[in-house]
Amino acid sequence: MKIFVTLGSSTQNFNRLLGKIDELIDENIIKDVAVQSNSSDYVPKNYKIKNHLNFDEYEKFVKDCDILITHGGVGSIFDGLINNKKIIAFPRMSEYREAVNDHQKQIVDKFYNEGYILTGKIDELDKLITNIEKFNPKKYKSSNKMFNTKLIDIIEKL
Repeated sequence: MKIFVTLGSSTQNFNRLLGKIDELIDENIIKDVAVQSNSSDYVPKNYKIKNHLNFDEYEKFVKDCDILITHGGVGSIFDGLINNKKIIAFPRMSEYREAVNDHQKQIVDKFYNEGYILTGKIDELDKLITNIEKFNPKKYKSSNKMFNTKLIDIIEKL
């Protein structure tokens, strides 16, 4: 089972999640893991962090993974949805100084409540991974085509 962990381009660390990934590798719960984190001072014992990925590298990791573990960034979540991945998302939280506010919690809660992703406490990541086989995420349907059609309509009427 290939796992891709992406923490986006935030300048704040997400050491809680990176430490949990290390712990799960130590416990042989996960093995095949690639991690992208733009800025972190966490020094992993069991994996390497890729700080910057170009678009093609990032896209390949998303397409090749079985599970996408991500922060609560809309872009990262949408990348997983568009590629029909099983997603586990955790919001960066202001109380841990991972974010300036808790907007990611609202984002993650919305996607979770609508059945697109899994979430929970970082300490329960092992259970989420173990149970992800049973998770049937709601399929994401893009509204880009409808938006583009309406925009063309408006432009043509000008």
